Amino acid sequence: MTARVVAVVSGHVQGVGYRWFVRELASAAGLAGSARNLPDGRVEVVVEGPEDDVDSLVAALDGPRAPGSVSRIDRRSAPVQGSTGFTTA
Repeated sequence: MTARVVAVVSGHVQGVGYRWFVRELASAAGLAGSARNLPDGRVEVVVEGPEDDVDSLVAALDGPRAPGSVSRIDRRSAPVQGSTGFTTA
C-alpha cells in the first residue's frame, strides 16, 4: 500500500545538512517527496511510497545518523498524490 506522510521536525535541524540527509534516505529507499526549511527553524519532510518504507524513513528522522539535534517530530498522514523524485528547498 502506498502512503504519504508529512513530518515537521523541530530542534537544531537547519544549517547542519539535515535536508540532504533526508534526501539521501529517500533516494536510497526509492521514495518521493521533499524536505524544506520552514521560517521558524523547523524542517518539513514530505515522503511518499510503500508504507513500510515511509515508516522506516520517518523513524530514521531522529535516529543516530541524523545531523543536528531533533527534539520533536509531528507526523500526519496525507492523501497520496503520485509524486515522483525528491526535492530540497
